[in-house]
Amino acid sequence: MPSAADIIKDSITEFSRLQDWMISVKDSNPDTYHSMYKRYIELKVTLSSLGVNLTQLDRIQE
Repeated sequence: MPSAADIIKDSITEFSRLQDWMISVKDSNPDTYHSMYKRYIELKVTLSSLGVNLTQLDRIQE
């Protein structure tokens, strides 16, 4: 079973990558953006529940 630190690390990495992809498709492909947005919210909730301060990490902020 992964440790909390591993879960946090992996979630932060995924959160960051997802935001990069979301920013790159926001204007060109709104449907893809909205699909990604669902995962973005899930990761945001997960990281928040693990006590991660998203102030510096969140570049989407919608």
